[in-house]
Amino acid sequence: MEIRRDFYLDKLIKRKNNGLIKVITGIRRCGKSYLLNNLFYYHLLKSGVPAGHIIRFAFDSADDLHRIGESLIGIEKEKRGVDPEKFMAYVRTKAVDDGMYYLLLDEIQMMDCFEAVLNSYLRKDNMDVFVTGSNARLLSKDIATEFAGRGDEVPMYPLSFAEFMSIYKGDKYVGLSEYMLYGGIPLVVLRDGANDKVCGIAEPVP
Repeated sequence: MEIRRDFYLDKLIKRKNNGLIKVITGIRRCGKSYLLNNLFYYHLLKSGVPAGHIIRFAFDSADDLHRIGESLIGIEKEKRGVDPEKFMAYVRTKAVDDGMYYLLLDEIQMMDCFEAVLNSYLRKDNMDVFVTGSNARLLSKDIATEFAGRGDEVPMYPLSFAEFMSIYKGDKYVGLSEYMLYGGIPLVVLRDGANDKVCGIAEPVP
């Protein structure tokens, strides 16, 4: 079941090609990755952007890291970030013409020197950059300062009650009670049964 996040999707759409690094911030599991890699990605496709001009990369994905010769397990063991040179080499293999490319980068804080890398892409006229970040480094600092005045923050929060009710099938008063009890984390809301919802709340946030 898809939960529409039109409020946040519209924010990304309005920021397309504005010459800034769009940074979606928020707590883990509030829906940042889904917003970027599903809702916004399919908006780009529907608006006529060729799939080959959308470069998606998740820095917490073992499969994506394997594409650039990195290992998620190795990074964890060595307590380091992703090698930025390997990532930039990968992007160069994808951006092969002068058309506009959209970089959709998930959990950007896992790459070393990510500020310098993203700022370098802004010097290219055919790169539009959207990223997610959820660690204290991105949440506690002024995004505009972090990216030398070229950051555009889009704070994201768990589901509002209106968003919750867009998929809730019961009475709104019962829905309000459930919303107040379990909250608005999308993965928890989509689970069936009280036990599964409680387990979802109790799971440690990675």
